[in-house]
Amino acid sequence: MASSAAPPTLENVLYETKGPIAYVTLNRPKVLNALNQGAWDDLKAAFEHARDDDGVRGVILTGAGEKAFIAGEDIGELARATALDAEKSTRSGQAVLDLIENLGKPVIAAVNGFALGGGCETAMACTIRVAAEHAKFGQPEVKLGIPPGAGGTQRLPRLVGKGRALQLILSGEMISAQEAWRIGLVNEVVPAAGLIARCETILTQILANAPVAVRFALEAVNKGLETSQAAGLLLEASLFAICAATEDKKEGTAAFVAKRVPQFQGR
Repeated sequence: MASSAAPPTLENVLYETKGPIAYVTLNRPKVLNALNQGAWDDLKAAFEHARDDDGVRGVILTGAGEKAFIAGEDIGELARATALDAEKSTRSGQAVLDLIENLGKPVIAAVNGFALGGGCETAMACTIRVAAEHAKFGQPEVKLGIPPGAGGTQRLPRLVGKGRALQLILSGEMISAQEAWRIGLVNEVVPAAGLIARCETILTQILANAPVAVRFALEAVNKGLETSQAAGLLLEASLFAICAATEDKKEGTAAFVAKRVPQFQGR
C-alpha cells in the first residue's frame, strides 16, 4: 500500500489523511482562497497524491477560514495576463478539475462560504457538493469581461440545465445555498458547524461499498454523459461484466445471502 504522507512543498494547500479519507484544504484565507497559478499547481499535486495513494479511498475538499470555499480567480494575476497567458492558465485549471472529476475516488466539496467563478467550477468538478447555509454560488466572470474558463460553461448546464445555467453565466448573479440546492447545483445544505461531519458521513457510507464497483460507477456516469445513451449503455455493460469477475462481487453476494456485513478488499 502506498504511503499516506502529505505531498511535498504545498504552499497553498493543506493535506492530511484520517483513515481512508484525505482532506484537501485550499489555504489562502486572506484572499478568500482565490486561485492563482500556485494554488492550481498545489491542488494538482494534492489530488495526484490522493489518486495514487492506495490508502485513500475518498477526498473532502474545502477552503480555509469561515468566509470562502474558493472566491474565484486571483484578479491581480488575471489583470496582468496576456492572451497566451490566459489560454495557458485556463488549460491548466481545466486539467486540474478534470483530474478531480475523474479521480476514480469520490470527492466531496464541503462548500463553507463563497464559491464564485473558479470556486464554483471547482465545486462542480467534485462528485458531490454539500453547502453550509451561508454559502454563495455564482459565475460572475462576465462582469470582468470574460466567460467562465475552468469548465463553467460545460458542467453548469449538465447539472442545472441550459436555461438556468445561461441565466447564471450571462447575468453573473450570485445565488444562495438554498437556491443552489433548489436548482440542483448542490446536493445538500447543512448548518456550518456540521458541514465537515456531514461530508464524512456521506463519504463513509460510500466507502462501505466495494471500491472497484464505486470506481466503475463513477466512470460509467462521467463517461456516459459525454456520449450517446447507446454508447453509455455499452460502457455500463462492459464495466458491469468486469465487476462480475471480481472477488468483491463474490464477497458481496455471499454476504447478502448469509445476511452478514461484507468485507470488501478492492479486488
